[in-house]
Amino acid sequence: MTTTHNSEEHFLNISRIDMEFPTPSGSFTALKDVDIQIKQGEFISLIGHSGCGKSTVLNIVAGIHQATKGGVLLKNKEVNEPGPERAVVFQNHSLLPWLTSYQNVELAVDQVFRKTMTKAEKKDWIEHNLKLVHMDHAMHKRPDEISGGMKQRVGIARALAMQPEVLLMDEPFGALDALTRAHMQDSLMEIQKELNNTVIMITHDVDEAVLLSDRIVMMTNGPEATIGEILEVNLPHPRNRLALAENPEYNRLRSAVLKFLYEKQRKVEVIPTTTTAEEDQEKTPNVA
Repeated sequence: MTTTHNSEEHFLNISRIDMEFPTPSGSFTALKDVDIQIKQGEFISLIGHSGCGKSTVLNIVAGIHQATKGGVLLKNKEVNEPGPERAVVFQNHSLLPWLTSYQNVELAVDQVFRKTMTKAEKKDWIEHNLKLVHMDHAMHKRPDEISGGMKQRVGIARALAMQPEVLLMDEPFGALDALTRAHMQDSLMEIQKELNNTVIMITHDVDEAVLLSDRIVMMTNGPEATIGEILEVNLPHPRNRLALAENPEYNRLRSAVLKFLYEKQRKVEVIPTTTTAEEDQEKTPNVA
């Protein structure tokens, strides 16, 4: 029996997903029983140590991977392949180097709106999305003519131009310097306020997670990674990073995330049990 979508509570339902990968030594369970319901227009950050399956969760929502168990529903429709209603922004901007910023966005617009927009409408729409990320001044420059932060803006414009219902971001600002990163965070807050997209973003940056999110989903270490805690971020919008630095609630939330990461889920590095070259040499008999 199919239910109708009549509640924002179940806009995006990540339902009890497990993810197993085959390896030479048997099946590896990367995710176990990951379960979260996301509201329309909500900003969710996924945070956790490397290898905890954050990108795997994002890839399942994107339709790139199929969960071994459980699944994802978007407006009560099963997600089982990539689609323009779920746009992905990666850490690497992945722009085509021989095309201008305008042409890179145009590719995405043609993919989604080829049959529904006139040439003039497409031009206006491309320019609108480049303007949204403050890149209209450099729309005819190629990637090698613009900075890293500007490339990432174009990548976001390309994703937004698909009019996605869900924006999936995998450490989109991870490779940027601190100042550029701050500008990009501010731009993302502006865009989300204007468009009310649902956003799921992977980040390793605790301050970024608290600044941008409505909820922070903290994942346990793998294997069999799952949701450890979900932190509600009830800070008023618009958020100003300088004002928040003195805000006791901001600092409480920040401390809660740090405590989860560095006390409850402290990452213990496993020292590999390989022998050194000298030990190998000692164990190898001399054959004349």
